[in-house]
Amino acid sequence: MTRHLDPLWRRLITPLAFVGFAVAALTVGAVLAPLTRLASPDRAAAQRRTRHLVRLTCRGFLAALRHARLIDYRVSGVERLAAGGHLLLANHPTLLDALFLLAFTPNANCIVKGPLARHPVTAGVIRAAGFITNRRPRATLRAACRALADGQSLIVFPEGTRSTPGRPVRLRRGGAAIAVTSHAVITPVRIDCRPSTLTKGEPWYRVPPRRPAFRIAVGPPIPPTVPSQAAPRAIGDLTQHLEAYFNRPHKG
Repeated sequence: MTRHLDPLWRRLITPLAFVGFAVAALTVGAVLAPLTRLASPDRAAAQRRTRHLVRLTCRGFLAALRHARLIDYRVSGVERLAAGGHLLLANHPTLLDALFLLAFTPNANCIVKGPLARHPVTAGVIRAAGFITNRRPRATLRAACRALADGQSLIVFPEGTRSTPGRPVRLRRGGAAIAVTSHAVITPVRIDCRPSTLTKGEPWYRVPPRRPAFRIAVGPPIPPTVPSQAAPRAIGDLTQHLEAYFNRPHKG
């Protein structure tokens, strides 16, 4: 496809991609997940099977986006996502970040915003997969610790919202609080997208001048944090350490 026709193609196909996502989410949440629940011996097994469906759906959707030349992506260190019971902490530059982590992480749970849990497109699949909503901080922390103790990998975006392009990553304390309380291994994930797209406050229909290239780098695990000081101080120190990690210049 020529350089001049490529942006036009992406403008035409982008609405279809959003429709495709909605259809996929509704199919999993309203059709496949209820069937999975009927065929499962208990709720926990149904949730694991639903998460497997979510994983396959996300991988298929991202592959379709790549095939349609809407995006390109490269994932390094993907084998590090296979370990269960890790706390996956990632920066959050775009709307697609969660799909990448869900696509490549077995039995992944995640913390989602309340509005997503109530949205008609995503509510069914979030409920069926047993994803954790962040409505109440203490309840969210307890649920996160239970998920990690159960061997689930937990995806958290500690910024709390999408990054502002061109500004340093600033983390809230929630991710570090989960790490300190649960003593879980942290797997940091750095996500880079150039040119930027689907950022905070950017309309979904705004297509960048060239195809966005995502680079997802899964870093080495960070050992569990066992504080030798008061927990609030340990949470603050870990938050600062993670901020420095995510703001470090990318290599390559």
